[in-house]
Amino acid sequence: MNRFYAIPVAQGGLLGKHLRALLLLALLLCVVSGCQKPLKVCMLPMKVSMLPMSVNMQGNVTTRMPVDNTALPVDQKIVSGDPCSSEKVAIIDIDGMLLNKNFKGMESMGENPVSLFHEKLAAAKRDPQIRAVILRINSPGGSVTASDLMRRELLTFRQECNKPTMAVVLDVGAGGAYYLATACHSIVAHPTSVVGGIGVIVNLYNMSDTLEQQNVEPTPIRAGDFTDLGSPIKKLDKNGKALLDQIAGEFHQRFQSAVQTTRPSTNVGYMDGRVFSASFAKSNGFIDDVLYLDEAIEQMKGMAGMSSNAKVVMFRRNNDRALTEYDITPNTPTSIASIPISLPGLDRASLPHFLYLWQPEPGLERHGY
Repeated sequence: MNRFYAIPVAQGGLLGKHLRALLLLALLLCVVSGCQKPLKVCMLPMKVSMLPMSVNMQGNVTTRMPVDNTALPVDQKIVSGDPCSSEKVAIIDIDGMLLNKNFKGMESMGENPVSLFHEKLAAAKRDPQIRAVILRINSPGGSVTASDLMRRELLTFRQECNKPTMAVVLDVGAGGAYYLATACHSIVAHPTSVVGGIGVIVNLYNMSDTLEQQNVEPTPIRAGDFTDLGSPIKKLDKNGKALLDQIAGEFHQRFQSAVQTTRPSTNVGYMDGRVFSASFAKSNGFIDDVLYLDEAIEQMKGMAGMSSNAKVVMFRRNNDRALTEYDITPNTPTSIASIPISLPGLDRASLPHFLYLWQPEPGLERHGY
């Protein structure tokens, strides 16, 4: 059933100002109420004074939320090269946080990075004209599991398709994003890129003092000494910390082993979570070259035995506003509900995650990271 709202508008003032305010209110009501069907807003009769005359207006305003983005399949968009060429290089963009969740929000495409990556790789696999694949990376990393799933997808793609792959880092390729990049045949980065972050982090907060100040007394009922391990309502004891340290160490070792397997010349001493400049990463074996994106594309064409006029394509949905190889698809997990003040550690529906992530800002948790 369509939701219907009757909104009175005060008399007086400028007509344009009232209409803008009414339309904004209608959109906010629709988002907050989670409506999926058309929202009808009835403008009750209002009187607007416009000296030396008055105008009575009434009518209906209908707003419709955008169609679910994932209902539209990805399609190829030519971004450079000869449109008539039968040879293609496919660029798959890896942007933002890598989490196995849908990023819903007013300004978000609502994509699940893991699912979207799988969909784009499948599209590249089906097209015999695509002779090579470039992962264009601009990400600080993400959850251990999401990063591992994506890396396995890429390794399977390489085994089944035998197409050369290259990771090209733009601003940052750290944590899980670098973990994914190591599954490519080669890795290059821009001269000013930040690379590395081979470490593990899980964010926990002790909110007991804050709760006490608010006269809130937690009363958990549990069976099992470690059922509430990592709870923000109490301080983490040494036994609980030891358990989490063990898990983090195991995941860290998995990251290190993956890097050493595909890039044996890397310096293990630097796999402690630190990030590197592109030049440092190259001199220590973490990347193969320092190139700009257009230079990397030309290098990839040569590696795949393609002509220089081969076209370059990206996979986009028809309602995606990102059109060029540098564009980033809006995919931020925020909503009206998350705009009010949020304290790190209190969003237990999304926390905690073990993360392959370069994370100097713990406030990322307010977005469910």
